[in-house]
Amino acid sequence: MNTNAPLIFGLGQCALDHIGIIDVYPPADVKCEFSNLVIQGGGPVATALVALKRWGLDCYMAGVTGDDDFADRITESLAIEGIDIRGIRKRNHQRSQIAFIMSEPETARRTIFWQRPTGSPLAPEEIDEATLLKSAALHTDGLFAEASLYACRKAKYAGTPVIVDAGTLRDGMLKLALFSDCYITSEAFSNALAETPEDTCRILAGMGVRIPGVTLGREGYVALVDGRLIRKEAYAAKAIDTTGCGDVFHAGVTYGITQGWSAEQSLDLGAWAASLVSTQMGGRQSIPDQHQVQTRYA
Repeated sequence: MNTNAPLIFGLGQCALDHIGIIDVYPPADVKCEFSNLVIQGGGPVATALVALKRWGLDCYMAGVTGDDDFADRITESLAIEGIDIRGIRKRNHQRSQIAFIMSEPETARRTIFWQRPTGSPLAPEEIDEATLLKSAALHTDGLFAEASLYACRKAKYAGTPVIVDAGTLRDGMLKLALFSDCYITSEAFSNALAETPEDTCRILAGMGVRIPGVTLGREGYVALVDGRLIRKEAYAAKAIDTTGCGDVFHAGVTYGITQGWSAEQSLDLGAWAASLVSTQMGGRQSIPDQHQVQTRYA
């Protein structure tokens, strides 16, 4: 660990993804052949931390696995990147989070079937508060509602930036906005909350979020920056698989915040990095490296 690098405290999902390519999603009761199977570590927070670690930041992961064969592959995929995995709690006689993902390159669509970890959620008392309070940022997806709210409160009161990757409008997710500096939702989350992405941004800003936004896949993103709504198209890319694009988008924003960048530059890094991720299978294979980031944003 580089003691001079900012430390990012990640709290949320770590998974094992199984990803394949199909021509088009099939109707029921038919056989559908897929190709190019890739098995790779996944999860919104876990993949974001992989990106942040590759960009030179230190990272700590808090989450949950079972004690099945998938657990070892999940933790190994993070440890090999140099991420501190001491915050991952193993639940005995339980199953880890896994996903089966079918990608359609011609339409840049994907369908995800996932199983959340079957063990008890991470509890507030299982969070290493000392590590959290010495971190440069908290990055969470809110899956563990009580632990996430506890951590967001602690970080906010300590003056630590809180970045939330809001993929699904589940119970407890909106409470996190009250303690968040940056809260960026998926399009599905936004559709469940408000009529338009712009309305979602305004709602979040009204809750005190400094950088609210909505990712829109191939349509780019909408954000509210310094009272000004911005909408930017996605970077052009020959997309094969969009798994992990949102995760790395959020990583870009977290990186920019810890570097003291403007909100617009941080969002741009997220959008650019996400476009590169889409060009290969899985969310981690084509994350740009530190040299590419530093060269582009020098």
